[in-house]
Amino acid sequence: MPTIVVEVMPKAELLDPQGKAVVGALSRLGRQQFTDVRIGKRFELTVEGEVTEAVLADVRTLADDVLSNSVIEDVVSITVLDAAPAV
Repeated sequence: MPTIVVEVMPKAELLDPQGKAVVGALSRLGRQQFTDVRIGKRFELTVEGEVTEAVLADVRTLADDVLSNSVIEDVVSITVLDAAPAV
């Protein structure tokens, strides 16, 4: 079954306190080459059947209305992954 991945990130103009905490931790671990970290959300939606334009339109609506808070977040990508072959 195919999977649709929706990635949501905080709006660029907003502070990301979790990201700042991670940058601080990386710095304390001697990893000063990383100057910024932004932490977002990833949703994986498994689809029964084929991913059609109608399904993608539904996912776009869900991403905007349910999976993200449009006041503070942006939907940055919606990607269709093929089903993994059975082992």
